[in-house]
Amino acid sequence: MAGAPGVKTYSVKEAYVTLQGEGAQTGRAAVFLRFAGCNLWSGLERDRAKAVCQFCDTDFVGTDGENGGKFRGAEALADHIEAVWREKTGDSGPKGYVVCTGGEPLLQLDAPAIDALHARGFEVGVETNGTLAAPDGLDWICVSPKANAAIVQTRGNELKLVYPQIEPEAQPERFAALQFEHFFLQPKDDNRQADNIAAAAAYCMKHPEWRLSLQTHKLIGLP
Repeated sequence: MAGAPGVKTYSVKEAYVTLQGEGAQTGRAAVFLRFAGCNLWSGLERDRAKAVCQFCDTDFVGTDGENGGKFRGAEALADHIEAVWREKTGDSGPKGYVVCTGGEPLLQLDAPAIDALHARGFEVGVETNGTLAAPDGLDWICVSPKANAAIVQTRGNELKLVYPQIEPEAQPERFAALQFEHFFLQPKDDNRQADNIAAAAAYCMKHPEWRLSLQTHKLIGLP
């Protein structure tokens, strides 16, 4: 019921079906569920220079993106994601994979939303900056640390570090002993991208516990 107490409203920037372009799940069809908001940057250019994370290339402000909006309750959110998946794939059977991202998805993603997506047959993953603890029930946890931001989520499936970050707090050596199955370096997407790719590749050659992750969706023209 509208206005009922205790019912959470989820703010979604956009939701769309594409192929996962990064990390260990590269090439897998997925619904990208992008929650609005972040705890490391407002998303406004006037605030970038003073933000904890200054290199974000994603628009996560507002709810005006593709299939974005406000959804009252976990069931409404999950129904929406199921509809997005079916419209794109025509799949009425077992569902695919939902990547919860942002901004910072753990500002909103919670156990009821995860349970509602599971009930519709989806696997549920998260891409987080690691500054907030992940709720129980997730099928995949990817942490992408940012310099000068304390990590709370120190275990999961995948650690994906944007590289290079010049701050000592964001060097790969700081994270190599954390409890993750996969460790990736992802070249920073800026005006020095070619140099960043070369630097990340050289580091992986010298430290084979790390693997190179490229944003393949950008290379092949997917969203």
